[in-house]
Amino acid sequence: MQFVPATQAHLFTMMSWFDSQASLTSWGGPGMTFPLDRQSFSRDVRLEQLASWALVTEADELQGFGQYYLREGRCHLGRLVIAPAHRGGGLAKRLIRELVALGSREFTLTEVSLFVLQDNIKARRCYEALGFSYVEYPGPSIGIDNCLYMVARSDHILGTDSPIR
Repeated sequence: MQFVPATQAHLFTMMSWFDSQASLTSWGGPGMTFPLDRQSFSRDVRLEQLASWALVTEADELQGFGQYYLREGRCHLGRLVIAPAHRGGGLAKRLIRELVALGSREFTLTEVSLFVLQDNIKARRCYEALGFSYVEYPGPSIGIDNCLYMVARSDHILGTDSPIR
């Protein structure tokens, strides 16, 4: 498994992972446009503006995708997704650890954050297992109902078995 900068080809593969406006909005937020087309998806994901990374096999088969950026004084993780056929096997934790290592180092920050929808139980369990906890969002409302804000210390997530230091 490799962690590489995401490409347009990776984005186009991901398009098949979302089959409705609800699934797309749940993943990418209210600014995402459905039905998907290459131009709108590329624009909405903001591949060129945000640090965007892909978890791929040796054969460059996309397994996961995520982004990070600075938000409210933390390295914020966004648009985290694992290929539907590979969910539940621990890849999300690997993806998050990789993003946390890179983003925390780039921004020289010790805390990371993310948003998760209240009904996304599997994702919440994953984030909780990594050490994220729920806190009040310090900024203005992001305009998404049932959205929770979670934070964690980078060193807690990375631990001693981190793939990147």
